[in-house]
Amino acid sequence: MKAIVINQYGDKEELTEEELAKPEPEADEVLIEEHAAAVNPIDWKLRYGYLKEKLSFDFPIVLGWDVSGTVAEVGKDVSAFEKGDRVFVRPELTNRGAYAEYTTAREDLVARMPDNIDFKEAAAVPLAGLTAYQCLVNVGELDSDRKVLIHAGAGGVGSFGIQIAKSLGAYVATTGSTKNVEFLKSLGADEVIDYTKDDFSQILEDYDLVIDTLGGEIQDKSLNILKEGGMLVSIVEEPDHKKANELGVTAKLHWLIPDGEELAELAEMMENETLKPVVGSVFPFSVQGVKDAHELSETHHARGKIIIEIRYL
Repeated sequence: MKAIVINQYGDKEELTEEELAKPEPEADEVLIEEHAAAVNPIDWKLRYGYLKEKLSFDFPIVLGWDVSGTVAEVGKDVSAFEKGDRVFVRPELTNRGAYAEYTTAREDLVARMPDNIDFKEAAAVPLAGLTAYQCLVNVGELDSDRKVLIHAGAGGVGSFGIQIAKSLGAYVATTGSTKNVEFLKSLGADEVIDYTKDDFSQILEDYDLVIDTLGGEIQDKSLNILKEGGMLVSIVEEPDHKKANELGVTAKLHWLIPDGEELAELAEMMENETLKPVVGSVFPFSVQGVKDAHELSETHHARGKIIIEIRYL
């Protein structure tokens, strides 16, 4: 099968095409014929070697951990899926990711795609959608009487986070650039802070929850807008727990936990049209296409999700 791989850490020029053996599903796995994959910051961070202490894989590494496609084969113990099912998944982190024509995933991590979304939209969901859901629901315990700030609302996690938080009945503020203000309002944001003109920390106060997708100075300022007893959940770096304690708030770092049942909940939201994946840019399944997709992701200014179209329908 065709795959885009890296054989050593480095810049985007390390991405090359190779012919790899089609994987065989284990007893509890399904083999997925891929139609689309998504690019996330974890992809290029791993490519550079930034995560090699956390994620130590043998080369060649197939990057990418967002998949949509059809079930091509099932393991002998699989009962929930059959050949031909349209599925999407955030598989476990291994050296055999999504930039390939086929991949395998454990049955319990896979969910059926809703009929009303296509493969590109489905590939946009697993990593960013689950991250947003878990930060808001599992960790943040957000409900209808709370206020939440979601940073970088036009990005993958942010765009899902705004919609999920609104579906829970929360008051949602977000940050974005001038060009994205109307787009963020269309997602349901109650308040949009244009970071090119205003400092959110001078405008917002007494928030129950902050979802930090940026880290650094933004994370530090975000602690100051929380009410006593509030919480900051970061997906990028360990927060300053000393400062959080001094302010009487909680700060946590959350790493996504793949979960097929939660992915099925997101599928139900999409079926009910309370959640809509935002596909920003689509690139071809080629070395140059993946290089261009990584370059865009590294700018941190992509709107919605960056998709690699593997099969054209």
